[in-house]
Amino acid sequence: MTQYIIRRILQGFLAIFVVSVIIFLLIRVAPGDVALMVISQGEEDFNREDVDPIVLERVERLLGLDRPLYMQYLVWARDMIILDWKASFYTSKPIMEEFSERAPVTLQLGIYSVVLSVIIGLPIGIMMALKQDEWMDYVGRIVSLAGLSMPNFWLATLLIAGGVYFFDWSPRLQFEHPWENLAGNISILFWPAVIGGFASAATKARMMRSTMLEVLRQDYVRTAHAKGLRYSVVVYRHAMKNALLPVVTIIGISAAVIIGGSVITETIFNLPGIGIYVVRGMNQRDFPVVQSMVCIIAAWIIFVNLAVDVTYAWLDPRIRY
Repeated sequence: MTQYIIRRILQGFLAIFVVSVIIFLLIRVAPGDVALMVISQGEEDFNREDVDPIVLERVERLLGLDRPLYMQYLVWARDMIILDWKASFYTSKPIMEEFSERAPVTLQLGIYSVVLSVIIGLPIGIMMALKQDEWMDYVGRIVSLAGLSMPNFWLATLLIAGGVYFFDWSPRLQFEHPWENLAGNISILFWPAVIGGFASAATKARMMRSTMLEVLRQDYVRTAHAKGLRYSVVVYRHAMKNALLPVVTIIGISAAVIIGGSVITETIFNLPGIGIYVVRGMNQRDFPVVQSMVCIIAAWIIFVNLAVDVTYAWLDPRIRY
């Protein structure tokens, strides 16, 4: 197991390196002049002829854009390794400071969404399997199909529009951390978490139903029934643990896409998280912000995938790496 983890970590570093090179090149081949955008502060109809060449050259030198591409990459990679992420081209605020302020918001939203999806999805999937082809199974399948069919942004827009139109209600816009006001934090993140976790819960319910039905038909489950074990013991001790293995992958995917999947939710509900920070950086072609945050997202996904593989071995002792 130790050798496997070390090998996966080394493969993760290689993946992060490839991602960093790709995003470094993509953001630089995109149309537009970053130095010109910084000088114009996003104004339209602003071209190089409107700027003093000396000023433009000074800004490019200040941003490090006058160096060769390979030198820009090496300098940025060194700064990433030593956790010196520099500052945003536009706000001049240190990226590490922005990240430390925004990461708790995205993590809280992601944790709430994953927890809600697990609490809702797994019991529904188990009940659908135990009550196959009964009314509970049909209702569960309809609800899960709705969760898989309706996109999050549509549900979030419908929630806000319906709340304002019918109940004169709108979600709170002022974010509060749980250590400042736990009730306020939950009230702010509850509906975004429900929207984000609905589709994920539907996926978990469908997967749990399928794997549970497969396990319940296995010989060892029939043997457990024949030995006279209680129905609840057979279901929860023998069947459910083995049925969880494929579902763990779905849970891991949900946790892995916390940051990337929060972009739409954070934008609609005006949450100051990492997702909306990355989108703004892309719109402004803020090289340091986009490069740093994309590498952090890649590292998070690699870490979650490794945690899922280790969890497999814990759930099923037969698995060896």
